[in-house]
Amino acid sequence: MGIVNFLADGLSWLIQLVVGITNSYGIAIILVTLFIRMLLYPLTLSQTKSMAAMKTLQPKMKELQEKYKDQPQEYQKRSMALYKENKVNPLGGCFPMLVQLPILWAFFRVLQDIEPGQATQFLGIWDLSVPDPFFLLPILAAGTTYIQTKMTATDASQKTMLLIMPAMIGVFSVNFPAGLVLYWVVSNVFSIGQQAWIVKNYPVPDQGGQSK
Repeated sequence: MGIVNFLADGLSWLIQLVVGITNSYGIAIILVTLFIRMLLYPLTLSQTKSMAAMKTLQPKMKELQEKYKDQPQEYQKRSMALYKENKVNPLGGCFPMLVQLPILWAFFRVLQDIEPGQATQFLGIWDLSVPDPFFLLPILAAGTTYIQTKMTATDASQKTMLLIMPAMIGVFSVNFPAGLVLYWVVSNVFSIGQQAWIVKNYPVPDQGGQSK
């Protein structure tokens, strides 16, 4: 848990610094979230490129699956060879998400220590130190998670995840401090825009060597 404690201390210092200037935890959470997302841009770029490349390989992957459906070891061997040939890392889309887990936990730790007061009030609606009583932020968290998951899905077999992930996030968000859910929503909205921009400006060559 050392890295979580380190991140929590760093986030706490940064958030308190911004709160000291703005007297608002809401503004501080938004600005710090955007700062973190910019720091993670290289990983996001790698993740988006990897997922886009995986999508282009799906027809060939399906062919291999059908051809070697009774030979799982050969299928794995052929799949890895296909990834290597096309310079695709099948785990490239997972690593950036794993990196964000300690950041999410660090935010949770920081928000647990916030004392309710004027600075925790946001837009005259929420007290960011307690769960959202109106369920607006959990609904936004579930909705933006659905959009982001749909954008990053690499094949049709992940359709179930499109429903499970947003539902889980929505349920969990009901009991989380509103400030943590605000972080999740802002991070999702930024990621959705960032991924759309990356896909537009960094098209992945298709199997024929042409950009999509």
